[in-house]
Amino acid sequence: MKLSDFKFNLPEELIAEYPSEKRDKARLMVLNRKDETIEDRKFSDIHEYIDAKDCLVINETKVFPARLMGTKDKTDAQVEIFLLRELENSMWEVLVRPARKVRVGNRLTIGNELICDVIDNTVSGGRVVRFFYEGDFFEIVERLGKSPLPPYIKRPPEPGDKERYQTVYAKTRGAVAAPTAGLHFTKELLNKLKKKGVRIIPILLHLGLGSFRPVMVEDLSRHKMDSEYFEISKEAAEKINQTMKGGGKVVATGTSTVRALESVVTSEGWVKPMQGWTDKFIYPPYEIRIVDKLVTNFHLPSSTLIMLASAFTGKDFLFKAYEKAIENKYHFYSYGDAMLII
Repeated sequence: MKLSDFKFNLPEELIAEYPSEKRDKARLMVLNRKDETIEDRKFSDIHEYIDAKDCLVINETKVFPARLMGTKDKTDAQVEIFLLRELENSMWEVLVRPARKVRVGNRLTIGNELICDVIDNTVSGGRVVRFFYEGDFFEIVERLGKSPLPPYIKRPPEPGDKERYQTVYAKTRGAVAAPTAGLHFTKELLNKLKKKGVRIIPILLHLGLGSFRPVMVEDLSRHKMDSEYFEISKEAAEKINQTMKGGGKVVATGTSTVRALESVVTSEGWVKPMQGWTDKFIYPPYEIRIVDKLVTNFHLPSSTLIMLASAFTGKDFLFKAYEKAIENKYHFYSYGDAMLII
C-alpha cells in the first residue's frame, strides 16, 4: 500500500484540546471485524467485550516532562529542547526549535541547573547534546520540564496535563509521549476487569517520536521507524501464552503494545521474553499474530499508527468507521475518544 492510501480529511474542531471530564466517560466506538458492525458506546462499557479468560496487556511506560526551555550562549536566544532518548555519559538525542539557530558547538543553558553542549547532528534532523549538572538529572528535569503535549494540541500545557497525560498504571519513566489508548482506563475499571477474572499484564515500550514522526515516502517499504526501547518480562510472556493456550483472547491496549508483542513473536506464534530496541513498522498487508482485540484511539491521517490499525482491522473497514466517527463528531487524537476492535 502507499502513503496516499491513508489520507483523509478531518475537521479541525474534532481534534481534542482537552480530555474528557472523567477518563472512562470518553466515547467508545466498537468495531466487529467478523460481521463489520459498528456500535457507539462509552469507554466504561469496555468490560462487556473482554471475557474472564482473556488478558489485557498494558504498556506501563511513564511520560516525563521532556520539553525544556533554554537560552543560547552569547545571544540569549530562546531555544526549546525536547528530550528524545538517553544515549550514554549524560548525552541525549534531542530536537531543538528553532533548529536553524542551533549548531554544533553551541552551549544552551536551562534555568540555573542544566547546561548542555551541542556536539553532533542526527540523521533525523535533531541534535546530540551533552548535559552538565549536579544532582539527579531526572529530578532536575521534573522541576524544569513541561508536559510534552503533541504539537496538534495548540494550547500551552496546563497543570492538569501532568496527571491526565499519563495512564493510571504508569510506572517506569522513559516515554516522551503517552500511550494514549490507556488514558481512558481508571483504577476502578481495571479492578472491575480483575474481579471478572481478566488478567492485567504489564509490558513496557518507551514511546519516542518514532511512532509519530511523519512518513515522508510514498512507498511504505522505504520508511524506517526510529528505534524505541521495550521490555517483555518472562512472567508477562508466560501469562500471555497461558491465555492463548487456554482459549482466551489477547487484548492489547494501544499500538505501542502491539508493536512490542509483534517484535518478540516466535515462528510458532508464541510470545518470548525480551528486552531491547525495536523499529518494527506494521502496515497492511502485515498479519498481526498475537493480538485478538485492540484498544486504540483515532489517529492522524497518514500516520504509522493508523497504518498499524489498518493492518489489524482491514483498511476499508477502518476508514468506514472513521467516516462514521467524523459524521458523529467523535473527538480525535491523544485526548480524544477511543475505539475497540474485536
